[in-house]
Amino acid sequence: MISILSKIFIKDSSDTSSPAVRSAYGTLCGIMGIILNVLLFAIKLLAGVISGSISIMADAFNNLTDAGSSVITLIGFRMSGQKPDRDHPFGHGRIEYISGLIVSMLIILVGFELGKTSVGKIITPEPVEFSIVAVIILVCSIAVKAYMALYNFRIGKKISSAAMRATAQDSLNDTIATAAVLLCLIISRLTSFDIDAYCGLAVSGFILFSGLRAVKETMDPLLGTPPSEEFIKQIEKIVYSYEGVEGIHDLIVHDYGPARTMISLHAEVSCDSDLLETHDMIDNIEKELREHLNCDAVIHMDPIATNDELTNSVREKIASLVTCIDAALTIHDFRMVTGPTHTNVIFDVVIPYDFKRSDEEIRANIETIVKSIDQSYFSVINIDRSYV
Repeated sequence: MISILSKIFIKDSSDTSSPAVRSAYGTLCGIMGIILNVLLFAIKLLAGVISGSISIMADAFNNLTDAGSSVITLIGFRMSGQKPDRDHPFGHGRIEYISGLIVSMLIILVGFELGKTSVGKIITPEPVEFSIVAVIILVCSIAVKAYMALYNFRIGKKISSAAMRATAQDSLNDTIATAAVLLCLIISRLTSFDIDAYCGLAVSGFILFSGLRAVKETMDPLLGTPPSEEFIKQIEKIVYSYEGVEGIHDLIVHDYGPARTMISLHAEVSCDSDLLETHDMIDNIEKELREHLNCDAVIHMDPIATNDELTNSVREKIASLVTCIDAALTIHDFRMVTGPTHTNVIFDVVIPYDFKRSDEEIRANIETIVKSIDQSYFSVINIDRSYV
């Protein structure tokens, strides 16, 4: 149904990199979620009243909370689609992450309330009446919620939306919770065991766990995470397609919300190349990155000696020897400044964040390596960290 509706109501629905298309998908899924959850709340409430089951009643109000979650998702997508303004020059895309975080908190709240109600039912048990009407309602609810989880996961993956994935996880939780409620109702009918409250407690634990996981997923992009390996490869493929680029380093991807990305990087170019031609090449690279990856790019030119045999030889030796300290270490921005008594060997060393040794220890080890090549070489080392 969602596929059909998206083709009818969303213009250029396949262009998921467009903020307008992403907002339209979020709006469509939000409206569908509100309608289906309100409908499920009404019929489950009826089933709960008929059977007297606390777990069915709790499940009904869980769907009412889901309708509220859909409203939050809908508002989040609408607000995140606003154009940049003076106070928010990078746009409002991160509102989508915030809406996903709110939905995650609501999942945790529902799990807590369901657990509290279940404990109360364990302490003060009440009989549960079997009703074929309630069973039919629960089966239909499972089918609807499974469908909602499916389309939310699919659309969330399609448009890379943490908020949609959180909503999908919520729908999946409801599917499992309702299936457990139905199972308990059938077991209570066939046996003398009243496990309704215990089932509710188990379901609440599952909901709490998934809620905490959803919180992490929506918090991570707000705090800042490295870009995907696939995105890095796309950037490198475009930049290295230009013959004048000798190397790339200091790549940083700034995430201001889905489809709102800024890239900055350093491109190494030959110091012997024509300055105006190189500048024109950099402009073309920035333009191609913007057109193909839907992002703004800023590239800094780093001139390096490419035709000096001594510089190339020393750079290769140091790069090779540095990996003996650790295979993850790399160098860039290499240059040599020769004086009457010594030569300054200047370069940056990229160290992983989880590296055990201190910066001072690494610097001392590399200085020893440089001296082993030539005693007149003085190291000028800048410790760098990778953002990808």
